[in-house]
Amino acid sequence: MPLDRTITPAIHDAVEFEYLLPPITTTTLGNGLPLYWLNAGVQDVVQVDWVFPAGLWYEHKASVAQATAALMKSGTSRYTAAQINESLEYYGATLKVGASNDYATVSLFSLTKHLPVLLPIVHEILTDNTFPEHEVALHKRNAVQKLLVSLRQCEFVANQRIDALLYGSEHPYGRFSRQEGIEAITRDDLAAFYKTQYSLANVKMFMAGNIGDKEVQLLNSVFGTTVYPAVSIVRGLHAIQTVPEKIHRVSNDPNGVQGAVRVGRLFPNRHHPDYTPMVVLNTVFGGYFGSRLMSNIREEKGYTYGIYSSITPEIGGGSMIIHTETGTEVTEKAVKEIYHEMEVLCNEAVDDEELLLVKNYLLGGILGDLDGPFSILRRWRSLILNGFDANYFYSNVQTYKTITPASLQALAQKYLVPTDFHEVVVI
Repeated sequence: MPLDRTITPAIHDAVEFEYLLPPITTTTLGNGLPLYWLNAGVQDVVQVDWVFPAGLWYEHKASVAQATAALMKSGTSRYTAAQINESLEYYGATLKVGASNDYATVSLFSLTKHLPVLLPIVHEILTDNTFPEHEVALHKRNAVQKLLVSLRQCEFVANQRIDALLYGSEHPYGRFSRQEGIEAITRDDLAAFYKTQYSLANVKMFMAGNIGDKEVQLLNSVFGTTVYPAVSIVRGLHAIQTVPEKIHRVSNDPNGVQGAVRVGRLFPNRHHPDYTPMVVLNTVFGGYFGSRLMSNIREEKGYTYGIYSSITPEIGGGSMIIHTETGTEVTEKAVKEIYHEMEVLCNEAVDDEELLLVKNYLLGGILGDLDGPFSILRRWRSLILNGFDANYFYSNVQTYKTITPASLQALAQKYLVPTDFHEVVVI
């Protein structure tokens, strides 16, 4: 029957859809290392991730984790940094390395057909990195210069300060880079951190794309034939030492015309039952362009070009922080309006129309994440690294679909309490 284009198609809300997370396959390589992989997509491209317990949590000397990640392509016994980069560019591949608070991730993006050449290069980087002295010296000079430039920016300083206030300046999540810390790094520091934290005995590997058993066997032939010596990694304890004082004003530039505002509190991570419902409340409050904070402080008051609130979950805790930059003459007014919007959410239930819009926004984001192998892999990687399975995904979807205005108001009364927040204004 031909399509009748005179009839407007039905419009469906995202809450009406069913959501299916494509399953991931767990394979054990020949030497016992875990590989999580999924076959998705139609383009002959692939992403391979190697995830290590090498984030800031594990460093015994400041700035070592980020420096080690930054210098991962600095050279091996057989290849210089230039040769490594030339090889990657020749095959149109990208190798990214980054250290977060808890993990360091090495990610390879490539055409599938080039894996036989590229995987041995990555293996050599992960097993025979030499950290040449001249590369270390160059990194330190560049890192110091970048830091000095960043310290002139009020938003950079504000981000440093709010984390240090919430967690404590010596906690891995609150510690920030200092010039003297960068300059104190030595090649031996990096080599020692690399030897323990980047040991392949403790890696988790993830792969996605238009792939199958052939690519799994190829990865096994490079990373699964050697039994790597066991390296014991102990996730030590770091006590959170929140600064008691709640209000902080910092003069960073006497001639500054813009102020950076950060209002934040500690918040539980993904394992807490309030986490997922709070994602919904945070979205209403400041988590997307149509949020309460944007409508008030940007659209109505005109104090800022943008303001948002984010919940950041870590393995060892988490935080909720409101971020914005305003003109110096209205920073205090912006802070006042942030607390005003908290009060409104505590005292008045969100109406059904606004809540439906937020639900559709969150569920629409999930639909986007399920379109493409790399985004699906990122979602699975987050689940696995946090100790979850697919049930957590489906539980979150159900929460987004069914949460009520009354539940959100109760959460607001529990977590949007002004006296629980630290505030930082840097000008």
